[in-house]
Amino acid sequence: MFFSNQLARRGFLGTGAQGVGAYALASLLGSSCAGAVDADAGRWTGVIDKPHFPPKAKRVIFLVMAGGMSHLETFDNKPKLVEMGGKPMPDSYTKGQPIAQLQGKTLTCLAPQHPFKKWGESGNEISEIFPHLGTTADELCIIRSLKTEAINHDPAHTFMNTGTTISGRPSMGSWLTYGLGAETDQLPGFVVMTSVGGGQNQPIASRQWHSGFLQSRFQGVHFHSKGDPVLYVNNPPGVSREQQRDIVDAVQELNRYRDEVVENPEIATRIAQYEMAFRMQSSVPALMDFSEETQQTLELYGTKGADGSFASNCLQARRLAERGVRFIQLYHRGWDHHGNVKAASAGTAKLIDQGAAALIKDLKQRDMLKDTLVVMACEFGRTPMAQGNGRDHHIKGYSMWMAGGGVKPGMTYGSTDELGYNAVENVVTVHDMHATMLKTLGIDHKKLTVRFQGRDFRLTDVHGTAIDAVLA
Repeated sequence: MFFSNQLARRGFLGTGAQGVGAYALASLLGSSCAGAVDADAGRWTGVIDKPHFPPKAKRVIFLVMAGGMSHLETFDNKPKLVEMGGKPMPDSYTKGQPIAQLQGKTLTCLAPQHPFKKWGESGNEISEIFPHLGTTADELCIIRSLKTEAINHDPAHTFMNTGTTISGRPSMGSWLTYGLGAETDQLPGFVVMTSVGGGQNQPIASRQWHSGFLQSRFQGVHFHSKGDPVLYVNNPPGVSREQQRDIVDAVQELNRYRDEVVENPEIATRIAQYEMAFRMQSSVPALMDFSEETQQTLELYGTKGADGSFASNCLQARRLAERGVRFIQLYHRGWDHHGNVKAASAGTAKLIDQGAAALIKDLKQRDMLKDTLVVMACEFGRTPMAQGNGRDHHIKGYSMWMAGGGVKPGMTYGSTDELGYNAVENVVTVHDMHATMLKTLGIDHKKLTVRFQGRDFRLTDVHGTAIDAVLA
């Protein structure tokens, strides 16, 4: 009888002194990441033992206006562009610049399509298409000088979410849950929800909330905004909770045996996520039970919940925040207005206005706004010029806002030029935005790093400065 004495490379790395494989894997995945997981641990508590700064925020709710919301119809009032409406766009702005429109065609200034109004005691200027959001103006820190690097949707979303246009890097929610952990073991630390309506529904790839080279336990979990929020989390017919516990225990034991051989962090992740899924069988139905919400709250948001709307997702975001979820990201896929920007922007604004305003008011009345950072941003803005009655992609200057969580309320920061083309005063990059967000949570963006493929990586790459002027 012949017995092979050959040992596969994987087997050698997995069994050779039980250490060679672990060392090699740690080198590949990053030592701090690979060594931070306890296979039997429940709630992940993060790798940051002591905050770098006094934290003001505990969690983030990030509202993504996917498609590219026009700053000129929403948060950046440009009287000079009104005067220039219908006139040729000066070549001094566009010559040699990366623009989305056809080169060699006449570019005409398109006046802002909706009037602006000064709201509240702060006098923050916000378009009249946001009547509900306007009532929260004294809570908002509006930034009018944001710029980005990618002019097409997918890479621009990738840059906004990960700090680079290169796919495969960890998203900001993954970085945050890796660094700080979650405040719950009943729900994921990073949850994503989406809604649509009002314009072209730009597709959003799930890699926008991926964990990249971090362990997969840190990736965002997509909750469906209508119907079952998490598919297949419930037991099949005929299987009791006790029987399911037996199955989970048996699978976990097999995973632990395997982990003793190969010491793979992804097996530790699998063990943790099996336990999470089992606990979610109880926590998710409770999360979706809106009967505990008062009629006053439902009317504030303008939804009864679980109807697939952005307003419903905002209410769900508050409920997730209450339950200890660290990073909640809501996408509304309806802001791509290459044509008929007047009607389209008003229509999309109507779908998100009440929900966003209600979220701020609801958090404040529950004394949660002070430690919840709410952000509204998009992948880029829109052009002040047009080749018709819509606006195209624009990366040189656009707007966003933040509220709560250590941000100064009722202020405007930065500005674009008189036509809204270039950010010219207190220019803010996406890296600066990420650094500022992390600082509100007590994190120095330069110190939250992971070594991968021989280099230290961070959310802000090798850039970024926290904007202290907007921090309380």
